[in-house]
Amino acid sequence: MTDFTNEYCMHTATCGELRKEDVGTEVVLTGWAWHNRDHGGLIFIDLRDRAGYTQVVVDPDCVSADDFAKAEHLGREYVLKIVGTVRERGADAANPNMATGDIEVLASSVEVLNTSVTPPFSIEDGIETDETTRMKWRYLDLRRPEMFEAIHLRHKVAQAMRTALNERGFLEVETPILANSTPEGARDYIVPSRPNPGRFYALPQSPQQFKQMLMVGGIERYYQIARCFRDEDLRADRQPEFTQVDIEMSFVEEDDVLKLMEDVMAEVLSAVGVEHQFPLERMPYAEAMDRFGNDRPDTRFGMELVNVTDIVKDSGFKVFSSVAQSGGIVKAINAKGAGDWSRGEVEKLADIAAENGAKGMAWIAFTSDGNEKSPIIKFFSDEEFAALKEALAVEPGDLVLFAADKPEVANAVLSALRLHMADALNIPREGHKLLWVVNFPMFKYDEDEKKYAAEHHPFTQIRYEDVDKIEDAPLECGSYSYDLVMDGFEAGGGTIRIHNADMQRRVLRRLGLTDEEIDEKFGHLIHALELGAPPHGGIALGLDRLVMLLANKKSIRDVIAFPKTSSASDPMTGAPSSVTARQLKEVNLRTL
Repeated sequence: MTDFTNEYCMHTATCGELRKEDVGTEVVLTGWAWHNRDHGGLIFIDLRDRAGYTQVVVDPDCVSADDFAKAEHLGREYVLKIVGTVRERGADAANPNMATGDIEVLASSVEVLNTSVTPPFSIEDGIETDETTRMKWRYLDLRRPEMFEAIHLRHKVAQAMRTALNERGFLEVETPILANSTPEGARDYIVPSRPNPGRFYALPQSPQQFKQMLMVGGIERYYQIARCFRDEDLRADRQPEFTQVDIEMSFVEEDDVLKLMEDVMAEVLSAVGVEHQFPLERMPYAEAMDRFGNDRPDTRFGMELVNVTDIVKDSGFKVFSSVAQSGGIVKAINAKGAGDWSRGEVEKLADIAAENGAKGMAWIAFTSDGNEKSPIIKFFSDEEFAALKEALAVEPGDLVLFAADKPEVANAVLSALRLHMADALNIPREGHKLLWVVNFPMFKYDEDEKKYAAEHHPFTQIRYEDVDKIEDAPLECGSYSYDLVMDGFEAGGGTIRIHNADMQRRVLRRLGLTDEEIDEKFGHLIHALELGAPPHGGIALGLDRLVMLLANKKSIRDVIAFPKTSSASDPMTGAPSSVTARQLKEVNLRTL
């Protein structure tokens, strides 16, 4: 059935709602000519709108000669208005694959509201047209049922989110798009200010500082479905402009935020027909890195990382023993079912390892006929080899892949190999799995910049027991931080915020900012924290990514009405485009 009223439009029914009980009713339908066929003097038209499609029969005995001539010469995607009577199809003519397959509409009038040139691709599901072509003609792409369903799903998720938050006393508040530039992890999009020559706005990477100041302002419970902007390299789950559900609460601790979000997510998932068990598992960051190699683990399948450093630290295989004895780690995964791969197939996996920082990749294949193949077996004693097999629960048909390096590199390598092997072996990953990853470290060391950076963002509250470590042992500082992980993706992330001005200054100094830089970039926030800021915290959910996962899509571009390509361009409008010399002069800029 349709999900909108027919009261304010040209039609009396949609193309997806008519059923047997409507037989005998005179209706007016509007839509696009999806398919049309001439069967011995009768014209059959599949008329489509956003709600579905209905078969229309044009009989020369039931319409004027002029209307029949129109029906004979319809092109695909012509826009039509049909007046007719609903009738039942015979049992042999019913189409069980159509929601309206038990009926058809016998036309009494055919009106062409608009014609169409031949579309550049078929308005069908499952088309093989390349993505750039689809994006160039996006308004046609959106007519395809699967694209409409994705946009419809996005709407339902957003509305369910709003309803759940409204019912819990949250206020929807808009924050500025034109703001100041602050370091938040990615490059800003900057906008020149014509009245202020040489000065620039920055488009917000998130409303982080504004939502904190709303808490200082006594709003207490805020949300916004906010547009955000980041100038970063793109991939399937990233866009230069994206949408997040931004949420902030005052007078809360970490448990309060997590409990709220579980209640909200339960309602959102239920609204789109997804059942999930709550409360969610809470996995510490350190455990996620140890077991899965990343902080957004897909726990719908096993193949977990196993630390074998103690087993191989004294082995004859110098690659392993030297790493183990110099403070690194040796870890492995068991790819069950890949033990009979050829040596060439296995060694191709080294490319994935190298892309993630490995200098090489060791492996042992245990074939299904009981043989063991690997160039490194000879370096292990019988006891070491038996211990490896036991630790990794090895059976015939298994392939063990190793990584030996600094913990961050070994984890990254095996995380990538784990996901690749799950795809290669077609390991089932059915349904959806959500969990919390909590207690992220507060700081990380940026090797390129040679300074400390914030793991989440610099406004995160350090765990109270670690506050004294800020200056002398920053990498030992934990934080009140949490990510909502879904199916191996970060669906959202948040923290309890720093609400004390002195503490905020300490953290910003530890990140390498001088007091002058702190006042210049964050003075407004510091002043707000000095004026009775309450304890507060929140979370931001990636709406695009959440809908992508719920829709079982591979890219967020498939759930955004008008996305950008991987090169941050729009084939439909031609953006980004050049501007005139006059426009540049008005904002005191010139191109090189």
